[in-house]
Amino acid sequence: MAGASMKDIKLRIRSVESTMQITKAMQLVASSKLRGARARMEASRPYMKVARRAIWDIALHNTGAESHYVIPREVKHRCYIVIAGDRGLAGSYNANMFKRIEWDSRDANCCVIPIGRKAKEYYSRRGVPIITEVEKVEGLSLEKCAEIGQQVLDAYDNGEYEEIVLAYTSFVSVLTQKTKLKPLLPLDAHDAPERTNKQMLCEPDADALLKEFLPQYLAGLIYAAACDSFASEQAARRVAMDSATKNAGEMIEDLSLRYNRARQSSITQELTEIVAGAEH
Repeated sequence: MAGASMKDIKLRIRSVESTMQITKAMQLVASSKLRGARARMEASRPYMKVARRAIWDIALHNTGAESHYVIPREVKHRCYIVIAGDRGLAGSYNANMFKRIEWDSRDANCCVIPIGRKAKEYYSRRGVPIITEVEKVEGLSLEKCAEIGQQVLDAYDNGEYEEIVLAYTSFVSVLTQKTKLKPLLPLDAHDAPERTNKQMLCEPDADALLKEFLPQYLAGLIYAAACDSFASEQAARRVAMDSATKNAGEMIEDLSLRYNRARQSSITQELTEIVAGAEH
């Protein structure tokens, strides 16, 4: 029995060591990707700051009538642009996003534009209407973001949806990521920069200018959110794989201790049998 037990423990140790090699490699890959993702995320922020102020200058500081892109509507149909992970093994990164949207969407009919393989798989299984889909977050181009921005803007203008919401994960630090739901349309007044006393007279009117500039603005928001989300995914995976590697190391130590005890017990039993045989 002791020999069989030792063999099982040895096989288990080898299995855990193999798993630990995989988790360690995934941790290193996530760390490498995180550096590039953070650089892209930080590079996207200055543009978005300027674009946000320009859009709100047109929307709120115009001396004419208030734009219909600012006026809230009664929400009966809502479209979510959901940015989730391309892969799993990132802790609760994907699950937190889906739970947040489920809670937020309980009061309206909704459809989704999933960005990332996990978002596509999740909503396909649940039969949620999918308008269009993007397979990968990694390497998402600004051109593709512009297509999505134009698509949701046209749908909003046609009255297909009363609200467009961008769902993504904001990178705070390597250890902290927060899910966010950002209303894209109508423009959220809480997102407006501090008002100034300047007045603007738009030619043509504010709605016409916004219709021209909003696709680029929405594309920038989606692209920046994708950069944020990808950095968050890599950080979450790095932490999850680091934890898995440490757990595997602790398991190997425990199994090694059990193996040594079983081996000692086997040796003791053999010595006892030899002594007993010599006495007879």
